[in-house]
Amino acid sequence: MSDSSFLNWPFFEERHRVLAAALEGWCASHLPVDHSDVDAACKGLVAALGAAGFLQPSGAGAGEKLDVRSLCLIRETLARHDALADFSFAMQGLGMGAVSLFGTEEQRLWLEKTRAGKAIAAFALTEPGSGSDVANTATLAEKVEGGYRLSGEKTYISNGGIADVYVIFARTGEAPGARGLSAFLMPADVAGLTIAERIEVIAPHPLARLKLEGVFLPESALIGKAGEGFKLAMSVLDVFRSTVGAAALGMARRALDEALARVQARKIQGEPLANLQMVQGHLADMALKVDAAALLVYRAAWTKDQGAARVSREAAMAKLYATEAAQEVIDAALQLHGGDGVRHGMKVEELYRDIRALRIYEGASDVQRVVIARTILGEAR
Repeated sequence: MSDSSFLNWPFFEERHRVLAAALEGWCASHLPVDHSDVDAACKGLVAALGAAGFLQPSGAGAGEKLDVRSLCLIRETLARHDALADFSFAMQGLGMGAVSLFGTEEQRLWLEKTRAGKAIAAFALTEPGSGSDVANTATLAEKVEGGYRLSGEKTYISNGGIADVYVIFARTGEAPGARGLSAFLMPADVAGLTIAERIEVIAPHPLARLKLEGVFLPESALIGKAGEGFKLAMSVLDVFRSTVGAAALGMARRALDEALARVQARKIQGEPLANLQMVQGHLADMALKVDAAALLVYRAAWTKDQGAARVSREAAMAKLYATEAAQEVIDAALQLHGGDGVRHGMKVEELYRDIRALRIYEGASDVQRVVIARTILGEAR
């Protein structure tokens, strides 16, 4: 059983402790799932999480606010048990984040479906020529009678190929660069949208390259105002970036648990590995990184929940430190397992593959460093 004493920190309320306990019980009965068919596993996880009510915090209806602490607790817990379950939950939130924050009443009908686990969401921002550089988005949305016609490509789109609805960003041209982007709600069955490629990665989950050829979307598909897509995307990432750190934290906690079990059971020269001071030093470093990551993640979540308009600095710090520290903790856990650590089917080997993408998506680590530096320089001026 992982350490849960952090739930007594002042960041949390009783409802968060109740949520954590309920989800822990659900995870013990339902996770991990079979990953042999990733598409089927993700569809099943979304449906099961929705039926159990755990997708409700992934979105916010009219008059509601996203509870970032709940989002982080859910992601941490799911990631500790099964990274694919965390992914399935996270994409319901990220995919519908723009609708939660800026959507119309009509658009929120999709939000009701994704929160119930009856539809799968996706967030289509990245392109072949623009990852971290969102301002370089090339997909075009031409204004036509009754709406917009979209053409272009998106790539590395999570849930690509299994999503029922996409939030997609395209250039509408109100101004150069970032100020000329808009966001749209796009059902997966629109004419002109094709799955050009399914992308296989180090830790399998549904990823695809999308091709848009003259996709027509009515004016009602526009989320927020035309030309404010970049601001909208950054507002969504401002909320959900902390939750990536939470997922990394969950993986790090699991790695520490696996390491603790290993060094107490494995013997060298008749003594448990845990008796070696060198091993104890590794364990101490791992525990320190886990707690430091938790403090940064839940500080960012708490700050947003207290009503802060933006938490770019706090969220960037949380994501950067938690993902980098988790990579180090998992690597140390694998090392303590010796040869078994790189054996396929071992949990630490699985975690080693699972953690790597978190240092890239929703803003790579070096992008987070830029965000932090620009924020503190701005404050200094």
